[in-house]
Amino acid sequence: MFIRVWEYDVPEDTVARFVAAYGPSGDWAALFARSSGFVRTELFRNTQVATRFVSLDVWSSQAAWRSFLDRWGEAYAELDVELEMLAAGGRLLVEGSAGVGD
Repeated sequence: MFIRVWEYDVPEDTVARFVAAYGPSGDWAALFARSSGFVRTELFRNTQVATRFVSLDVWSSQAAWRSFLDRWGEAYAELDVELEMLAAGGRLLVEGSAGVGD
């Protein structure tokens, strides 16, 4: 498994749209699902700061993630720009493998 974990501070007036776009059946997950190596997206809301979220994108391997970028990199960049106003891009916290040799 290969994961990418992002943290977002979301303006209060965009929370509903953010959840719709970044959640397990949102815009990002739909884009990622174009690739066979995509496993799932999860979205977590901070219980103490209601406008802070963490997303977890799971891929079968780092090679699957790279393959997605090779094929869908332009669409990825376009969606990033389109949704930037929802959370100002976020911050990558972790990008790594769950096992040795992934």
